[in-house]
Amino acid sequence: MASLPRTSFSPIRVLIADDHSLFREGLRKLIESEAGFEVVGQASDGEMLLDMAREQQPDLILLDLAMPRQDGMQVLRELAAAEVPARTLVLTASINKSQIVQALKLGAYGVILKECTTQRLFDSIRCVMAGQYWIGRESVSDLVRALRSVASSEAGSRSKDFGLTPRELEIITLVVAGYSNPEIAQRCSISEQTVKHHMSNVFDKLGVSNRLELALFAVNHQLTESVA
Repeated sequence: MASLPRTSFSPIRVLIADDHSLFREGLRKLIESEAGFEVVGQASDGEMLLDMAREQQPDLILLDLAMPRQDGMQVLRELAAAEVPARTLVLTASINKSQIVQALKLGAYGVILKECTTQRLFDSIRCVMAGQYWIGRESVSDLVRALRSVASSEAGSRSKDFGLTPRELEIITLVVAGYSNPEIAQRCSISEQTVKHHMSNVFDKLGVSNRLELALFAVNHQLTESVA
């Protein structure tokens, strides 16, 4: 989901969604104390957030998962359906790997815990606004394993192959399964340089820039096969 065009001098416009008023107000003061940030609204429940997001058109939404009148996951679905041009960063007290995967699949750009440091929060916002994913403490390999589990439980037919070759589809499957480039080279009996060449082609064809984005895209579009 793309964010609104911004000039290099425009502040990052943030919408806060959390059902605890003291936390929202404290977070607002914290964010506005940092140069280059502006809080454009605060929402205490999911329905209010959706209305404010459509009205305010923020650059970034800080979204708690546990909210009344539509929880965070429902809100992510609604935001995607409404094509609200904002990037969403889930800011929550606790979350498990399957919830992280679900949030990312629904369009969130990252997840960060409320216990994080101030600097880490600002780093995560800047990372997301730069078009990257932020996954907090979880390593990419952890999420790839979770994605592999999701892929195996969500059987479905592939609707489009995006111009990918059979070899590229094979490599995508291995990436989602958690294999490194040297391991892929060994399994496919090709050189590591050839794997990198295939990966570069895959990134270009799918419009992704890293392995996590590739894994998310592959799971969403049923591009993976079972790995023996």
